[in-house]
Amino acid sequence: MSDKAKIIKVKKNSQGDITDVMSDNGNVYSIDEAVMMARDGVFEGVNVGKAKNGREYLRSNPNGNENDNLDNMPIF
Repeated sequence: MSDKAKIIKVKKNSQGDITDVMSDNGNVYSIDEAVMMARDGVFEGVNVGKAKNGREYLRSNPNGNENDNLDNMPIF
């Protein structure tokens, strides 16, 4: 079993962008904090992507299961 945290819920702004994430231990992190943490390997199942404008963002690791994509996670 992994000791890494899992992202289980997300918060979105009015444009539908993810602004915050909640881990399985109940902690809430801003998306910027979560990107840094993912870069450090804190979260299981996500990686850091880079948009064309250079902005980094979180994305789920590809696995063929759309249910665990960050955009499809429950909202808090």
